[in-house]
Amino acid sequence: MIEMVVDSIRVSLMNYQRVVILKEKETNRYLPIWIGAAEADAIAVKLQGVSVPRPLTHDLLQSVVNALGAKVNSIVISDLKNDTFFAKVILNVDSSQMEIDSRPSDAIALAVRVQAPIYVEETVLDRAGIWLDKESGKLLPEETEEPRKSEGKKVSEDELKKKASAFYDFINTINFDDFDKRKS
Repeated sequence: MIEMVVDSIRVSLMNYQRVVILKEKETNRYLPIWIGAAEADAIAVKLQGVSVPRPLTHDLLQSVVNALGAKVNSIVISDLKNDTFFAKVILNVDSSQMEIDSRPSDAIALAVRVQAPIYVEETVLDRAGIWLDKESGKLLPEETEEPRKSEGKKVSEDELKKKASAFYDFINTINFDDFDKRKS
């Protein structure tokens, strides 16, 4: 598993859908995940430190987990099937661990509230992760990627486009020059 951080939440100019951009902690590999507007707002509210008069759904979930004596250990983006991501919330309950099935957006919204680490299975990153050139901010085909910790097969730029089929149109609308800047 690879540890990630929430880089930003973006809105597609083409269809106004939201996408959360996760960034690998140690490299310039990113993982875009389409999410709903409510979940995007829930993540952004917490990341920006905005206070709300009433608890949001994910605040309620945090309160329930705490009231039951559990602790969120981490969240894992565990799978990708038919352009749909799957996640798990890993809870410490008493002296054991419990995995709870979750949508990635809900798991991320909970993780930012409890400051739990976000992990992605390497197989998911291999299939849907994108690499960006540090200087130009442009997509890199795998032949020119930064060195990886594990060996993987090399693919052409056409295969890279196919691999990110659900995200490619959106990726082309993003201004990568401001990727290092946090949205406020």
